[in-house]
Amino acid sequence: MTDRHVVAVLALPGVVPFDLGTAVQLFRSARDAAGHRLYRTRVCTPDGRAVPTGAGITIAPEDGATLELLAEADTVVVPGVDSGPPVEDGTLDRAVVAALRAAHARGARIVSICTASMVLAAAGLLDGRPATTHWWWVDTFRRLYPRARLNPDVLFVDDGSVLTSAGVAAGIDLCLHIIRTDHGSEVANRAARRCVVPSWREGGQAQFIERPVPASPAGADTAATRAWALERLDAPLSLSELAGHARMSVRTFTRRFRAETGVSPNRWLLQRRLDLARQLLESTSLNVDQIARRCGLGTAASLRQHLHTAIGVAPSAYRRSFSAVARH
Repeated sequence: MTDRHVVAVLALPGVVPFDLGTAVQLFRSARDAAGHRLYRTRVCTPDGRAVPTGAGITIAPEDGATLELLAEADTVVVPGVDSGPPVEDGTLDRAVVAALRAAHARGARIVSICTASMVLAAAGLLDGRPATTHWWWVDTFRRLYPRARLNPDVLFVDDGSVLTSAGVAAGIDLCLHIIRTDHGSEVANRAARRCVVPSWREGGQAQFIERPVPASPAGADTAATRAWALERLDAPLSLSELAGHARMSVRTFTRRFRAETGVSPNRWLLQRRLDLARQLLESTSLNVDQIARRCGLGTAASLRQHLHTAIGVAPSAYRRSFSAVARH
């Protein structure tokens, strides 16, 4: 395939190896049903030579790719950095600034993982935009880049042409979100299975839980109830039913559920129902009313409203966009 979407992964001095590997592995794992890769992923450095990391190793692009790669990329991913001017004094090499701004100006999607949001901010790409970063670096980010609209409480922010994620594993969530946006849930789920990671965490979910979930007797968490609910999404599950299955009071169940998942039971249920709806739109010929009932969303009107709120499109438009990718 010569027309594959090109993903350029830009490794800067101080790059975090995990963040770089996240982007490479996930986009290489995105394949259609026949096993064909849907992205062409290449790593580059500013001058094509090796760059140091904070992990005692160096990273070098195998083909010597430089910043020129950004001029042909459809998506540019900048992995996090744990040292260097962007996280120390708010500056960035002029050539890198120019390459990032030029890529953005011609319509490339620009993505940061973890502290690389400060690279984008140093390039002027986050001025006036919503963004996030690793919670540990929030004070530094705000001091160096006050023009960005920082939200430190989410996993990732999709602002259209510029997307930012929080630390480490949130980069996985953002890459899967991009794959899901481009090619649908089935492809994203397949990539997640290949990498043995969860297929979905909402971008608006909290980055971390301030207080650890207290130890509890065996069987006293909500995992079994979540698994039970996933088998019954077509039923009108109430909070009291969920709490009853977990053998907890509604108050205790709600508190523990949020502590374990980062979201309320009702929000979790709605997202799981929308996940199922998207899969059925991609992989079956069921009409919208049938899908709405099977997902526990009641009516076609309810499904349309919730899907539009979640991803901005109607069920029919979603099906047109993604059903062919899932089947071929």
